[in-house]
Amino acid sequence: MLDALIARLKALGVRLGFHRDWYLIVLAAGVGAITAFGAIGFVELLHLGKEWGDAVFRATPWWTIPLLPMVGALIAGILINAFASEAKGHGVPEVMDAVYRKGGQLRKRVALVKSLASAATIGSGGSAGAEGPIVQIGAVIGSSLAQLLGISRDQAATLLGCGAAAGIASVFNAPIAGVFFVMEILLRDFSLRTFTPIVVASVFSTAVTQSWYGQNEAIFAAMDLLKYEFTIAELPSYVLLGLICGALAVGFIKSLYFTEDLYARIKVHYILKPISGALLLGILGMIFVGFAPSGGERDEKIPPFFGNGYETIRTLLASDSFVETHTTESGVEFEMGPVRPVDPDETPAAAQVHEMADISTAMIALSLLVLFKIVATCLTIGSGGSGGVFAPSLFIGAAGGATFGRALETAGLLPSSATPAAYALVGMAAVVAATTHAPLTAILILFELTRDPFVLLPIMLAAVMATVVAQLFMRDSIYTLKLRRRGVLVGTAADLTLLRRLTARDINPVPHVAVTPEDPASKLLELSEKYRIVDFVVVDLDRNYLGMVTAEDMRTALIQREAIPYLVVAELMRRDLPTIWPDETLDRVLEKFSKYDVASLPLVNSESREGLPVIGLITRARLMHRYQQVLAES
Repeated sequence: MLDALIARLKALGVRLGFHRDWYLIVLAAGVGAITAFGAIGFVELLHLGKEWGDAVFRATPWWTIPLLPMVGALIAGILINAFASEAKGHGVPEVMDAVYRKGGQLRKRVALVKSLASAATIGSGGSAGAEGPIVQIGAVIGSSLAQLLGISRDQAATLLGCGAAAGIASVFNAPIAGVFFVMEILLRDFSLRTFTPIVVASVFSTAVTQSWYGQNEAIFAAMDLLKYEFTIAELPSYVLLGLICGALAVGFIKSLYFTEDLYARIKVHYILKPISGALLLGILGMIFVGFAPSGGERDEKIPPFFGNGYETIRTLLASDSFVETHTTESGVEFEMGPVRPVDPDETPAAAQVHEMADISTAMIALSLLVLFKIVATCLTIGSGGSGGVFAPSLFIGAAGGATFGRALETAGLLPSSATPAAYALVGMAAVVAATTHAPLTAILILFELTRDPFVLLPIMLAAVMATVVAQLFMRDSIYTLKLRRRGVLVGTAADLTLLRRLTARDINPVPHVAVTPEDPASKLLELSEKYRIVDFVVVDLDRNYLGMVTAEDMRTALIQREAIPYLVVAELMRRDLPTIWPDETLDRVLEKFSKYDVASLPLVNSESREGLPVIGLITRARLMHRYQQVLAES
């Protein structure tokens, strides 16, 4: 009955004129609305997990800090190991892999498993964010609808992108950033046919979310920065900040993948890996809290680098945090400025020494926040936990920018109208841009997260400088590095996007001439003269593929022509050449041609259960001809 209903809907769509890509706009609206409710449910689940985790932290002694992260890691590990291995890590590379290699198909169970595993990880104190999970959840919704309707491969990728954009837009209340996150990072496709439905999905998702909560507020509204005025004298400072944040991002990426490689070499059951990472994270938290001035009882003093760290980020974006002792919502004190009582008998020189000591302590505390957050995130995500890397990037950027701003203030290089909070905000954008290699997305998402137009110029400058530094030291972003390690070709040009839309089915194969291994080599010469061909497919008695004899092999044999009567095909054929499957995307087909440097490769029937029957030959010339056709049409 369901198949009949889908068939009728398709027929109705054709009658209404939606026989091309226009119906994607209608579907995108549906994906956006559905993803909004999925995002609302996920956010509520995160809030419940965090409230429960905070309550447990506050009710137990400080030396029990590792226990809760270990429980959360155990829950996440069981869910990932038993139901969906794709839910491990930060999620975005898995979505990109589905776009590039799997025709936009994701398993439906991934959305539920990712939601529960991420909530368990973050709620129990794991250092991760909501961006990776919600991208994966939204992508699953878009992919599931595409599979249900049976739409084409390239349209399925567009719907997957609609879901991912809708998820970002809903969770962060950032519809523009959601669109550019997908266009610049996920799909790498800025064509109008892709852009239009993704915008529709993002708008519908944001509208539904705002209606549900009855508000439209920025997550990190920096209202006290509205008085800040950017001056040309600060240009060198923001350039330097961008360079520093680029280096921080590179260090973060390399540390994360070093941790992943380290855990990959450890030969223990998978579930034990995130638990061990949580244990080390808890020990790190004990070290932090053990040195806090609370005397051994935590009360409300939760390590600020636990969870997504949003409360600490809000503190660093508040200008008054840098003029007095400020206590965050998590109970962590930051001594940002002179807080000692004034001693009337103290000499000016002694007062200056004490003030410099206070400033140095504040800068050390901020620097330690950067280091602790990097280590905490590596332990959480690198050991196999579930969550995103966007929130940690924001935290690292905010703490690094605040440290830099405080250093400028100490050196007397900060204008009177400026504040270290502005540098914390710019640092957030710079680190996000450098980790993702997507400065446009970073600029837009920071603007929407803060709604602060007065630091837009320095954000743009620092984001671009940070990206340049990151690309000088690393070819890949924090997302694409994982794909390249899997052997997935990652590019940025529009032609690569076109190749990924097409499969080998879109090329008319050349009829092949088959021989068997027992045939004499002289038969190849006869067939070559008869059919004017130089590449032969070698098959067994059941017509299944075994190998090929290429023009180069024939040329080698002809050098010693007198030996040909004594040779058989088996002595000339190559068994190392790969086959092409009908559903393989053309970027992978082109990669095979480039690697083996041959004129043709066999197209085989991948659906056959008995061997690999050959359909025909895909030639390099026909591949390029088809690509040129599509490029001209686009």
